[in-house]
This record gives sequence, structure tokens and C-alpha cells, in this order.
Amino acid sequence: MKVIILGAGVIGTASAYFLAKAGHEVTVIERQPGAALETSYGNAGEVSPGYSAPWAGPGVPMKAVKWLMMKHSPLAIRPTFDLNTWRWVTQMLMNCTTARYETNKGRMLRMAEYSRDVLQQLRADTGISYDERTQGTLQLFRNQAQLDGAQADIDILKRYDVPYETLDKAGCLKVEPALKNVQDKFVGALRLPGDETGDCFKFTQNLAKLAEGLGVKFKYGVSIQRLVHEGDKITSVITSEGEMKADTYVLALGSYSPIMLRELGIKIPVYPIKGYSITVPITDAQRAPESTVMDETYKVAITRLGDRIRVGGTAEITGYNLDLRKDRRDTLEFSVTDLFPGGGDVSKAEFWTGLRPMTPDGTPVVGPTPYRNLFLNTGHGTLGWTMACGSGQFIADLVSGKRPAISTEGLFMDRYGSINRPVFVPKE
Repeated sequence: MKVIILGAGVIGTASAYFLAKAGHEVTVIERQPGAALETSYGNAGEVSPGYSAPWAGPGVPMKAVKWLMMKHSPLAIRPTFDLNTWRWVTQMLMNCTTARYETNKGRMLRMAEYSRDVLQQLRADTGISYDERTQGTLQLFRNQAQLDGAQADIDILKRYDVPYETLDKAGCLKVEPALKNVQDKFVGALRLPGDETGDCFKFTQNLAKLAEGLGVKFKYGVSIQRLVHEGDKITSVITSEGEMKADTYVLALGSYSPIMLRELGIKIPVYPIKGYSITVPITDAQRAPESTVMDETYKVAITRLGDRIRVGGTAEITGYNLDLRKDRRDTLEFSVTDLFPGGGDVSKAEFWTGLRPMTPDGTPVVGPTPYRNLFLNTGHGTLGWTMACGSGQFIADLVSGKRPAISTEGLFMDRYGSINRPVFVPKE
């Protein structure tokens, strides 16, 4: 079967690899000159199924008010008159209940845990390298209230048999020795030993090469203009290089997916939440993190990537704006220098921003659509790197007519209403 994939970020590239492995003839269309040059380029570096949780949860609205008043706030809202922004915010607030949080987190954990397993198998099969480490994530709590508040997440981790450890200060120092220099800054942590880290950009670039070895054709520097349809079937995609046709189409355009779908009459609540990162050269390895430390107060992830420290975080609701803001950099620099002073030279850091494709319930939209040969693989938010391999294998199975290895419940677009019911719904 001929398959066209729209987008060569980590999601689109993983989809291409697994579809090609399943025997399909795959072409990937990407406007950038290479793979993973937008949102997949500078993310926090975490493959963190244990930390998979929706932003919408009990108490989040009150926390958001407090965050907005912090000097180093993890959240920023830039005024906009875009109705899509406020519609998305309203939908997210509706998910801030205990029942919806548990449902959404369960769905996210299902995909994230599966994805980590698929990634491990891929690594064993191909030897792919990407500055990977398998030393877990440390969710660091600066005060007792945060530590006490982790119990709700721990209960869900127990329910889904996700390994975890609660650590006191001494326990934290065993896994992150550099924290000995700042023992007065934290009270304890939740450790997720099954989590991994790695450079998403390196991974995607190397995976693209592996995909090419399976026959995948990447058409870089080609912009996508629109999808053409007749009835309930996509017939072609119009690009800057003309019309291209296939039997099946997979849309993996991240935050830009809703724009492309709008002309088809499809509306999915995927919104661009802007995130930032700095990549800092390590100057003293003994003072740098061993794996990933999540600074819970500022919602900043500090990750060891080879001889660099990737510091990623903050959430900015500002539409498709890609301006680099100094106040966001200040927050990232504060977190890493406060917890790992002397570990890296922030004056030489690369500053980056990208748009996370967020759904209001946190779960990605992966699966069929009202068009029988159009599939979606988008809306992964901050967990695109975490869920990429699982989502790629999942979509390859659906396109191939196979039953996926995990339940499809809650992953399709019809969870947003019957109008979005796919034409083809595979049996569980």
C-alpha cells in the first residue's frame, strides 16, 4: 500500500519507520530541510511514561493563578482574541476534575508505557543511539506540600503497575549526587526508575536514516497546501511541488494539524502551547545531573544529554507565536543554576522555543477519521518524544488492518463527540 505521511517530526518519522517495516511504500512530506527541525528539535529530552499526566487536574485552576504571580512562573498567558484559544482553555478547565484526571492519566500511561517498550525493542533491533540513558526521572519536591500532594499520582501509578520510589534527601543523593550541594533546596522526591532520557533530534535523524534503508522517501523542503477529497476519501495532497497521491494518508503535523483539517470539516482541539529550552555545555560533570530532574515548583526538566544539559519547560498560551522571550530564559537558567550550580555554562547556552500540540485532556489523537483513508497521529503535547514509537507502531497496525497491541479506548478523535466518529473503527 502507498502511504503519504505529512510531517517529519519524531511522530511522523516514527510512523514512517514502522509503516515501512510493515511492508508499505512510504513517502514523507516535510517543509523543513530535514527531520525534527521544529518541535522535536529542542525538547526536554525525557522519555517519561512514569511522568505522563494531563495538565488538567484537580486544583490546577487555583495553582495557575498562583503560578501567574510567581517571578519564575511556569505559566504565561499572552492576551489574544482568538476564539480557538479560549475554547481550548474552557475545554481544559472542564477536565480539571478527579474523575477525568484519572481517566486521562490512565489513557496516557497506556500509550506511554507501551511506547517505552517499543523504543527499547527498536534499540535492541537496530542499535540506534541518541545520547540515551536509562536511569529514570527524579520528580524533585522543594516543600512538604508538594511531597504530600504526590499521593494522588502514586495511587494511579500503583493501579497501572508503574514502578516508583519515594525518596528522602539521602535517597535523592544516591541517584543524583550533585544535589549534595543544595540539600537545603528540597525535601524529597518521587523517582520513576522506568523512565529514560535522550536527544529527540538525534534519535529522529537516525531513525529517518533507518527508515530510508527500508525504502522510505523523504521529500524535504516541500510545503503542504491542502488535502483533496471526494466523498469520504482523500484523493491527493497538493504541495509546493504539485499534486501527490497515495492509498492512505497519515497526518502528523503537530500543532498545525487542526489548520490542515479545518478545510476537511474536521475539528480537533489541538492547540499550540509554547515551550522553551536551553542547551547548556557541561563544565563540571560532578555538578551536573546524572539523568532527569523535574523541578516540580517551576515545572522545569533538567536532563543530561551526553556532554550537555537540556533544560526545558514553561507553558505559554500565545497562539502560533515563536518569539524568544528573555523572561522565559531567565526561568530556565534560574532552575538549573539553583539546583546544579557550576554544572554548566549558561552563558553559552542555545536558547530555543517550540509549539507543543496539546489536547485539553492530555491524551493524543491517534487513529482513523471520518475519511476512510486518513489517519491522525497528533496532539501529544509535552510527551511526543515519550509516545513517539508507540504511536508509530499503533498507527502502522491500524493502517495495516491489524489489531494494535494496546486498547484503542479513548485514543480516537470520537472522544470529542459523535460528529468525529471515524468511518472505520477496528474491533478491540
